[in-house]
Amino acid sequence: MILLTIMAFLPPLIYVIWIRNTEKINKEKWLPITICFAWGATIAIIAAVIIEIVLELSLIPPGTNPGLAYIIPIVIIAPFAEELTKPLALKLKTVRKELDEIEDGLIYGAVAGLGFSATENLLYGYSFLAEGFFVFLMLMIIRSFGGCLLHASATAWTGFGYGKVIMKHQTILKVIPYFLLAFIIHAVYNSLLVFDILGVTIGLLAALFFTLVTITLVRNKIKKLDQLPS
Repeated sequence: MILLTIMAFLPPLIYVIWIRNTEKINKEKWLPITICFAWGATIAIIAAVIIEIVLELSLIPPGTNPGLAYIIPIVIIAPFAEELTKPLALKLKTVRKELDEIEDGLIYGAVAGLGFSATENLLYGYSFLAEGFFVFLMLMIIRSFGGCLLHASATAWTGFGYGKVIMKHQTILKVIPYFLLAFIIHAVYNSLLVFDILGVTIGLLAALFFTLVTITLVRNKIKKLDQLPS
């Protein structure tokens, strides 16, 4: 259990430092960073589970095609619920008052996503233990890369949209396109793992490559915006 906890939380915490330090000018304070991570690791994941249960009961009645009953929760319901609850961390007072640069929303959104992935790693990792140590180790390594960076890169975009809304005093509806982008990124990643069109191995490699591309885009955006005059 000690190894499981370390493997679940250490990679996301390392990514938090990595994402925060992408910004070179006026780096974000550790208190709001910690609050965002804690939100993602606790309230966001609990709220997402509740929403997923409610939506599954509402959208997948008894007698639904087994294939659809398997795919819909993974490809539609989970991305929707999780991308809805994670970025709410940016509405917390301590975090919201730090949204004074366009790139800040990207950073705080990514951190909230990493908190979510840490707890998710812990929950999935516990179930992996039953598969034997080698399988547990391999699956945790995969999640430490794919799952963590997926949550960070997807939620970063909703955070970006919310940050722009706060700074430009726009209607909250302006966040919707960014939320949809986060949802699509999450859904595509899950689809690559679920659909066996490419084969299990190629699908996994494609999903990992996809997360590498998305997190690179996020970090490049942070770097570019960080160079703009305040």
